Amino acid sequence: MYFTLFVTVLITAAFLVVAAYAIAKWIGPRSYNPAKGEPYECGIPTYGTSWLPVHIGYYLFAILFLMFDVETVFLYPWAVVVKNFGPLALATIGFFMLVLVFGLAYAWRKGALEWK
Repeated sequence: MYFTLFVTVLITAAFLVVAAYAIAKWIGPRSYNPAKGEPYECGIPTYGTSWLPVHIGYYLFAILFLMFDVETVFLYPWAVVVKNFGPLALATIGFFMLVLVFGLAYAWRKGALEWK
């Protein structure tokens, strides 16, 4: 039964993708211009290559932001059910917050939060 459902979903998904592509090609505008193929950035003409090295600090900052943002999302469900679980839930979230604070302190001490 599940195999039949799986095959049906795959066939439907493939049909919808092909149909969307065909309809877009059929009714979409067809204007070919050499300027369409050029990269566009804020109206300023580009020069050189677009593959420029990016400072690793941006990636590190983004990863730290995502990490602490996702960890903060985990605090909401805990806050909703903390009264039902009692002191064990409080101790668990205390340990969780302690790990987060140590992680933030480590990143801060290493200079990951400074723009250079």
